[in-house]
Amino acid sequence: MLLRAVHARVRGDVQGVGFRWFVVRQAKLLGLRGHTRNLADGSVEVVAVGGPDEVDGLLERLRSGPPAARVTAVECQVLETVPSYDDFEIRPS
Repeated sequence: MLLRAVHARVRGDVQGVGFRWFVVRQAKLLGLRGHTRNLADGSVEVVAVGGPDEVDGLLERLRSGPPAARVTAVECQVLETVPSYDDFEIRPS
C-alpha cells in the first residue's frame, strides 16, 4: 500500500475547543496513524500517515474543525520519510 505522510499546523482559535480530540476521531475514522498536539504559539500540530486519499480527507476536515473552532490556516508539507506509528494519539504539548 502506498503511504503518504504529512506534517500540518492548524492556526486560529484551535486550542481549548476540543480540536485535538476532533483530529483523533477523524483520523481513526479514516484509518490513519500519527499524532496531534498543542504548540506553544497557540496552533495545533498534526502528523498523519496513511493512504493518500485518507490523508487528503483529514486535511480537508482540519480546515473546518469542530464546531467551537475557528480555523484561519492549515499549513501542510509532505514528509519525505514516513514515520512509524501504531495508532493515532494526542501527545503532550
